[in-house]
Amino acid sequence: MLSVVSPLPGQSPYIRRRNRRVLLVSCSSVWEAEKPPADFDLRPGLRCSPQFPEIRVAKRVVLVRHGQSTWNEEGRIQGSSDHSVLTAKGESQAETSRQMLLGDSFDVCFTSPLIRSKRTAEVIWDSRKDNVITEPDLREIDLYSFQGLLKHEGKEKFGSAYRQWQKDAANFQIDGHYPVRELWDRAESCWSKILAHEGRSVLVVAHNAVNQALVATAIGLGTKYFRILLQSNCGLSVLDFVPRIGGGSPRISLNRLNQTPNSPVALESSGGRKTNAQIILVCHGATQSNEAAFSDIGFEPLNMLGVIQSQKTAELLLDLKMSCLICSPRIASADTATAICEVQEAADCLGADCVPRYVEMKKMLELEVEPILQRALKISRKSNPNPNPNRLGWFDDLDDTSMLELWSQSRKAWHSLLQQLSTDSESKSERNIVVVAHPAAHIALIAQCLNLTTEWTSSFHLDNGSISVIDFPDGPEGKGVIRCLNYTAHLGRWSIPVTRSH
Repeated sequence: MLSVVSPLPGQSPYIRRRNRRVLLVSCSSVWEAEKPPADFDLRPGLRCSPQFPEIRVAKRVVLVRHGQSTWNEEGRIQGSSDHSVLTAKGESQAETSRQMLLGDSFDVCFTSPLIRSKRTAEVIWDSRKDNVITEPDLREIDLYSFQGLLKHEGKEKFGSAYRQWQKDAANFQIDGHYPVRELWDRAESCWSKILAHEGRSVLVVAHNAVNQALVATAIGLGTKYFRILLQSNCGLSVLDFVPRIGGGSPRISLNRLNQTPNSPVALESSGGRKTNAQIILVCHGATQSNEAAFSDIGFEPLNMLGVIQSQKTAELLLDLKMSCLICSPRIASADTATAICEVQEAADCLGADCVPRYVEMKKMLELEVEPILQRALKISRKSNPNPNPNRLGWFDDLDDTSMLELWSQSRKAWHSLLQQLSTDSESKSERNIVVVAHPAAHIALIAQCLNLTTEWTSSFHLDNGSISVIDFPDGPEGKGVIRCLNYTAHLGRWSIPVTRSH
């Protein structure tokens, strides 16, 4: 697949060659552009095609962060120290996670050796008969002299080093160590051990930073992405590993990120920093379209499941006072957006507000990806009537021309959304944009936010009716932080199961 990020106006991209292909690299408005040094290393940013052990059958790995600990509550830097235990709230969070996963089948559980993680694993694993495997490399990030300090103590005692930990963690150094770099190496080592286990459905209970590193290393992201993929207490993330035809390192897709029992749209801290700006990506509800009959893709209205999904999404968003709602012109997206607006307008009747909320609904042509998908699917089916059963998503069927067209369109859409968010921020202290479109459109927007190339589009999966949230703790001009991806807990009995049935 061709990998291109088009440069912004006035920028001069530099070119590097990989696998005999040309890759244009540029910055988006949410990342700083840096000229690559002579000894340029992919490690801090992108690490395409991570090499993991070959697998014979598909595996699903569910990551869970431990519940709130006593040192979380105190605001104390924990690192890999083992002096904190779960609070009453942490025990309750672990119990809620147990209930969320009660109907899911796991073959094995790996856990960190630290007390707060082991206790969370015990609660979730409950009466399951299989043993829990303690893996030392799943311990939290080693922070050496920082460990045990209150955050203000770290600032007072270490000054510039603490500031670097906050602002440039990838290059942060203490006691002769680079903690984040060491963590990334350790995470890759963990994957080798986890994937070597014969289990097809694996539960991993660990910590904030190490779970971030596990997600990032799985999909080929370097240390610069530390604190970009949020992990809340008892947040749940899911990764799929699919064997490649012909062998080799498996294909990997992030199916879910940081799903918690709490609402994902509440404006609160993002990675320990207060945020007051969000872009909320809503995938439209289900339609009758499927891979066997795609001629009407984008023209079909919501089916009954899609109507239920849109209503459930509208109920979840009732807790949110929307600054703006933008949708694709296609029927399913427009119908989902209309359902959200109607519930907002009934906020007073539903007891969510003292007055109705009138939300302006705008349509954005750049969000309309269905024609590109339809054309690419026709070409793909014509040349290959029997698609690969291990395909990971929509982008597997896109030829280079279609991918470049979709990529260019999503880039325009992303920068239009940032501009809209910036405009709203001038008049409101808290601002958000709700965006309704096809799952493929949102995957492309997520990749644009993370400043990835087209190669990463197959690294993410979104379901109909799901919600993904991007925070901007530094405002629309700063980096986007992924609060959650493919959140479906609001769908209740229609939510997507965490594990596959065997």
